[in-house]
Amino acid sequence: MTVRVRFAPSPTGMFHVGGARSALQNWIYAKQHDGVFVLRIEDTDAARNRPEWTEGILDALDWIGIERGSYEGPYFQSANAGEHRAAAEKLHSGGLAYYCDCTREAVQARTGSQYQGYDGFCRDRGLGPGEGRALRFRTPDDGATRVVDLIRGEPTFENKLIEDFVIARGDGSPVFLLANVVDDMTMGITHVIRAEEHLPNTPKQQLLWEALGARPPVWAHVPVVVNEKRQKLSKRRDKVALEAYRDEGYLADAMRNYLMLLGWAPSGDREIVPWSVIEDEFRLEEVNPSSAFFDEKKLRAFNGDYIRALPVEEFVAACDPWLTGTATIAAPPWRPEDFDPVAFAAVAPLAQTRIAVLSEIVANVDFLFLPTPPVDEAAWAKAMKEGSAELLGATLAAFEALPEWTADALKATLEEVGAQRGLKLGKAQAPVRVAVTGRTVGLPLFESLEVLGRERTATRIRDAIGRLG
Repeated sequence: MTVRVRFAPSPTGMFHVGGARSALQNWIYAKQHDGVFVLRIEDTDAARNRPEWTEGILDALDWIGIERGSYEGPYFQSANAGEHRAAAEKLHSGGLAYYCDCTREAVQARTGSQYQGYDGFCRDRGLGPGEGRALRFRTPDDGATRVVDLIRGEPTFENKLIEDFVIARGDGSPVFLLANVVDDMTMGITHVIRAEEHLPNTPKQQLLWEALGARPPVWAHVPVVVNEKRQKLSKRRDKVALEAYRDEGYLADAMRNYLMLLGWAPSGDREIVPWSVIEDEFRLEEVNPSSAFFDEKKLRAFNGDYIRALPVEEFVAACDPWLTGTATIAAPPWRPEDFDPVAFAAVAPLAQTRIAVLSEIVANVDFLFLPTPPVDEAAWAKAMKEGSAELLGATLAAFEALPEWTADALKATLEEVGAQRGLKLGKAQAPVRVAVTGRTVGLPLFESLEVLGRERTATRIRDAIGRLG
């Protein structure tokens, strides 16, 4: 048997990090078993679907290494409407489904409870199809449905507790439960690896597989991804869009390494490992069934480690979208013609050790490419204390007299200027840093001044003295 797995997202919004994790787990499982990864776009919710969301799914998968052309698909669920309707008719004609015209209010009136499920009222009424009549699957009255799950063992569900569930709406269109099963059957899916939230649907889907005369797939329900309050990650409340992390400057390698740790860990006391190790060591059976905490702080630390591990040339290339702007990344604050790639290459190794996400590169180097330093009033107030004008004046004179404009010479000069005023270097350089870069923190000062150049440095110090009066 050839292993066939599928990833079946809906094009109804940004790409969820939990979905990205499921995609990676399916992808690795298929590769480990010389199987096939199938991408199916579940686009039957026409009111919410948008073409750009589908393209966003494909782009997001590309970004995490599941590239177009390396998998089967994308297929679109809407193309299988005929198969869905045929399956519904087969179940009805075989006596395994029946039409029902009950409203929620009618069921509640009969049961006296808003929480009790459907009571089977229409089971033997012999209704035919018609407006307002949904098609319900006739669940067995006794016995149990045992779900064999690679992660959760063999959860068992008593059939009498499973209500006769709807498989097609009054207009004949199938609901998710039936469409999902029919698609998986049609595509020959052997293993369904998906989020824990789908587990309650699994006994219903397994009953449908069996009723349609097919062997159910192997199930594996991976743990739900939660926030720091142990609440399921929500698009409305949490930062969950994979695209947002990409555009903030998270590296794809860091992101997919971290996502694979949500419920699983490689061997040894390590977490940051090459992707080849993950591909080799990942075992679906070893995934922890407990909820997985998506810790953005930890992801940020991961990303910083990955950034620092890049060869400098790759780091320079990786920063380019934030230095120029793209369709989804804002343009930097400087004019394009003022950007100097040589100057950036000179400070790139300094910035590489100081940022955790690539978008932070802009604030670290903007002073090099803006005509004047960025304005930060808080930084100015903090650094420009009494005596700062005198210190800056002496520094300017000493800098202008330097025979060589090098970081070492600049540092030694400012140390001497500060010492003459009883100041250690840290205190002496604060006004200079703010005068030249606009900020109290940033790249190493003297290397920055060397790249900025004598003339621009002098102009900025002079302007700061004028502002101090």
